[in-house]
Amino acid sequence: MDAGIGGAVAEVVGRLLAELGQRHQVLCVTHLPQVAARADRHYRVSKTSRGASTSSEVCELDAGARVEEVARMLGGVQITETTRSHAREMLAVPGVQAPV
Repeated sequence: MDAGIGGAVAEVVGRLLAELGQRHQVLCVTHLPQVAARADRHYRVSKTSRGASTSSEVCELDAGARVEEVARMLGGVQITETTRSHAREMLAVPGVQAPV
């Protein structure tokens, strides 16, 4: 659980989860870009509601979509080239699949 953490602690949690993932399957739901950027694969879960019906969709993100999603996690609604650049930097950490 990564509730109530951020910054350097989130980076350490991401690194430790990545290390654990070398030996075991790890599924992590997070809103922290420091944790998400360390994943081998990145999925986005979205939920839609129509009346009394709610459905969820899970889709695997390609390299470009990962940059956009980590940038969104970093910057919120307004994604700028600065947040995209920071997202690419986070995703380029050794042990993380670098986006194209």
